[in-house]
Amino acid sequence: MAASRSPLPRWRRPLTLTASALAVVALTMLLFLSAAPGAAGEELLKADRVVVLKSQRELRLMRGAAVLRSFQIALGSHPQGPKLRRGDGRTPEGLYVVDGRNPRSAYHRSLHLSYPNEQDRARARAAGFNPGDHMYIHGMPNRYGRFDPVRFFRDWTDGCIAVGSVAIEEIWARVDDGTPVEIRP
Repeated sequence: MAASRSPLPRWRRPLTLTASALAVVALTMLLFLSAAPGAAGEELLKADRVVVLKSQRELRLMRGAAVLRSFQIALGSHPQGPKLRRGDGRTPEGLYVVDGRNPRSAYHRSLHLSYPNEQDRARARAAGFNPGDHMYIHGMPNRYGRFDPVRFFRDWTDGCIAVGSVAIEEIWARVDDGTPVEIRP
């Protein structure tokens, strides 16, 4: 039996897909739509901890052993070593928790960290210094608007951890108060 020819040119014929091809298309669309944070009303997975890798200029939102998301960061103007005292331009190192949030920060939202911890206070006391306070994970200065740099080309904070303004919105949504934050060298 001879195959029938369609009167339409090939490019105008209706697309017919096998069941397996349809499954691949559906899976691809599902992965694409779920890759965008909060896509289609989906609830974001919450991070159970935050890991900051100072030497790599990276902040990771973790859930168990999985990295949910990672973000480029800028640190204090003197990023080497742990914060020793108020005004030294260093970013702390150690274990902290998110203990508050400011939606009206001068740096497009900010998450307050529980710095100084006991080790920070003891180190500063032994050296005769004030350890400082007011350490945050925050976005860009408000005058930049909704801006995420592709990369930070210099460290510019007073010791805080800066991310882009769009990035802080996702971090804000994924990180609850009380979430542990580990800042590594």
